[in-house]
Amino acid sequence: MRKYHVYIMASQRNGTLYIGITGNIKQRVQQHKDHAFEGFTDTHNVTHLVWLEEFQDVNDALLAEKRLKTWKRKWKLRLIEEKNPDWLDLAEDEGFKYL
Repeated sequence: MRKYHVYIMASQRNGTLYIGITGNIKQRVQQHKDHAFEGFTDTHNVTHLVWLEEFQDVNDALLAEKRLKTWKRKWKLRLIEEKNPDWLDLAEDEGFKYL
């Protein structure tokens, strides 16, 4: 069964945030880290995976992504702090050991 992830990338602790959705979290995060595409995350150096949630249904994931994008910044920061208080890059340390 395919998995989908809604994720938040950050430039640094309390820095610039980016919310996205993907069907391949490892590949997508690597693209952010490699600055594979020009645009917002490249310009703002958004390369740290700080939060993610897994979904089995793409429609649920899309709904969650859209909902998160409407949240106030302080709500997003609180969400990250609840699951990742040290703002660890969840993609680091032995390659996604936190997933």
